Amino acid sequence: MAAPTGPGTAVREETPEDPRTAGKKAQRFIVGIAAIAAIGGALFGYDTGVVSGALPFMEEHFGLTSLGEGVITSALLIGAAFGSLAGGRMSDRLGRRNSLLWAGAVFIGGAIAVALAPSVAFMVVARFVLGLAVGSASVITPLYLSEIAPPHIRGRLVSFNSLMIVSGQLLAYLINAVLAHWEAWRWMLGLAALPAVALFIGLFFLPDTPRWYISKGRTDEAGAVLRRTLPAAEVDDELARIEQARALEENAQRGAWQELRTPWVRRILLVGIGLAIVQQITGVNAVIYFAPKILLTTGLGTNAAITATIAVGAISVLATGVGMSLIDKVGRRPMLIWGLTGMTVSLALLGASFHLPQSTGVSYLVLGLMVLYMAFMQATLNTGVWLLLAEMFPLKVRGLAMGAAVFVMWLVNFGVALLFPVLLDAAGAALTFWLFGVMCVLSLVFCKRYAPETKGMALEDLEHELRKAAATGA
Repeated sequence: MAAPTGPGTAVREETPEDPRTAGKKAQRFIVGIAAIAAIGGALFGYDTGVVSGALPFMEEHFGLTSLGEGVITSALLIGAAFGSLAGGRMSDRLGRRNSLLWAGAVFIGGAIAVALAPSVAFMVVARFVLGLAVGSASVITPLYLSEIAPPHIRGRLVSFNSLMIVSGQLLAYLINAVLAHWEAWRWMLGLAALPAVALFIGLFFLPDTPRWYISKGRTDEAGAVLRRTLPAAEVDDELARIEQARALEENAQRGAWQELRTPWVRRILLVGIGLAIVQQITGVNAVIYFAPKILLTTGLGTNAAITATIAVGAISVLATGVGMSLIDKVGRRPMLIWGLTGMTVSLALLGASFHLPQSTGVSYLVLGLMVLYMAFMQATLNTGVWLLLAEMFPLKVRGLAMGAAVFVMWLVNFGVALLFPVLLDAAGAALTFWLFGVMCVLSLVFCKRYAPETKGMALEDLEHELRKAAATGA
């Protein structure tokens, strides 16, 4: 990959080159940027997925109750909630790239601290700090990718972050399965420091986004980046479009917080928060965090349950790949609707399976239904929600609004992680998963009514359409 343009790089006059050669260079540049930035997504996935394999051994080591398991699991998530809120605001002030650098440093320190934790209290605090990085990356990475990607591949590029998240979870499940034979749960947690170092180093070679440069009046740097990502004939039009969007926002002469009080912006923010809640109340993280615990309730042994969880990670990666290939063809809204329908059916069958007598066959039936549920979830809802949150907010409040929506997402995630093991013990697996099925039905109604369609539109054109739709109540 050619060295990208960094902050302060002068704009140079270049001799014309063959359009096909320029197109290939742009593609390599964009893919290189995506590969480095999306390491943040992989860390997000690893740090959320690895706890599923570490928990059974931590339970024995620390003498944890079900509530204790929930507290350790959810400590990272409450940290992620505040990290997402701070990350959105920080990305608007410092830039998308510099904010990811901060997150990378915290990833490194947090992973080491978690691995060395001598007590439950230390573990809870360390996972909270690690959560700050996870939450920041969960906002900044898709925001960065959405702003640097050309419109025709934006869906696939931002969805690449979702692919990296589930790939990180799969990697965690694989490492858990290997290290479970030695009960090496500290190594499971600490290995996250290695990709964190790669992210931190790689970010020094990335530029910031054209939209952030323009929001700070740095038009030359914005143009330099656009010349690396778009055909030369489109650069001036794209600069003009971004400048126009910025001018419209500046004419309001309001700060970002005040801008959120504007009726059309507030309506879009509420829809974004609703989508964030939908993603969490439908059960995905109950499976990601507690799949071995769920399988243990069916009579499967600890090591076998941890190993079987690899199937959940593998189908998540495959399904996300399918979602990436469809999202720019089918559209965001239809994907959400079809996905929630499949998830509802899967959860109904999953709940029913727990009424069967315990046996190895039933254990693998439960695993198969969890895999089916995750296939629908990762191909549609997970991919679609992250993409919509990165696309749907206006430039002036994009980081802040996305941070607010993801803040709520992590809070709901925290609640699910804290209460799920308690609910599982108190009400049983069947009732718990049927409850998630009811949440899927309510979410389906919400998405049919409020989820916007953003397929194939430039972010500035999309902003205009959403402003118009909100004004008419459409």
